[in-house]
Amino acid sequence: MKVTLLPITIVAVAMSVTTGCTERAKSQGEQTDSKQSGETPMLSKLLEEKAAASVTRIPEDVRQKYAQGIETVRATNIEKTAKQVGDTAIDAQLSGWDGKSVKLSDLWQDGPIVMMWYRGGWCPYCNIQLRAMQQSLDKIENAGAKLVVLTPELPEKAKETAAANDLDIVALHDEGNALARKYGLVFQLPETIIPAYRDKLKLPEYNGNDAMELPLAATYVIDTSGTITYAFLDADYKKRAEPADVIDAVKAAAQK
Repeated sequence: MKVTLLPITIVAVAMSVTTGCTERAKSQGEQTDSKQSGETPMLSKLLEEKAAASVTRIPEDVRQKYAQGIETVRATNIEKTAKQVGDTAIDAQLSGWDGKSVKLSDLWQDGPIVMMWYRGGWCPYCNIQLRAMQQSLDKIENAGAKLVVLTPELPEKAKETAAANDLDIVALHDEGNALARKYGLVFQLPETIIPAYRDKLKLPEYNGNDAMELPLAATYVIDTSGTITYAFLDADYKKRAEPADVIDAVKAAAQK
C-alpha cells in the first residue's frame, strides 16, 4: 500500500455500516461522541466494521474466493506498476452526470486536486468512502484543494449513487476505465469471482459494457505542476485512503 498527497473537485457516496451486538453498540457510542465533538469517525474503522459484519452475512467459501481474488490482483504487481508519487499526472477531459465537462489540468493549475476512483454504487466500501469524503469536503477545500471523483459506472448510475447517499459530489464518468487504464489502475477480475460480479452485483448494467474489469480504488493528490504528490494504492478493495491523510497531503502540496 502506498500513500501520496493532493487537491479537490467532487463526487461521493456512502453507506451505513452494521455490526454485531457488542461491537455495534460500541461503534454507535463512539460515533455519537465523534458527532458531539465535531469529529469524523476514522474511515478505516468504518471499513473494518463493514468487513466484520460481512462475516455473518457471506458464506465462508464465498469470502475465501474474494480473499483469493484480492491476492490474485496483488500478485500482478499493480500496486507498484500504477502511477506513483513523483510521476506526472495524466490529463483528461471528462463529464459528470450533470452534463458538465471538466478538464483536469484546468483544475490543478488553480490548486492541488484530490483525484479518487470509486468502483461503483454497488460496492458498499465505495459508498462508505464516498460518505467519508463528503463529510471531509469542507476540510479538503479549506486546505486548498478540489475533490475530483471518477467512476466507470454510467452517469445515470452515478447520479443514483449520489442521491441514495445524500452527496453533493458529482462524479466524473471514466468511460470504459479509459483514464484509469492510463494510470495503470485497471485489472481483470479473477475467474473465480466473475460470476458474483456479473450475475449478482450486475456489473455490466452499472458500467454499460461486458468487460470484467475494475480500477483500484485509488486516491491521488496532484499539485499545481501536475505532479503526483500522494498516492494510495491497495489491491484490497476494503482498504481506502484515510481522509485525514489526504488532507495532510493536500496541505503539503499547497505549500509548494
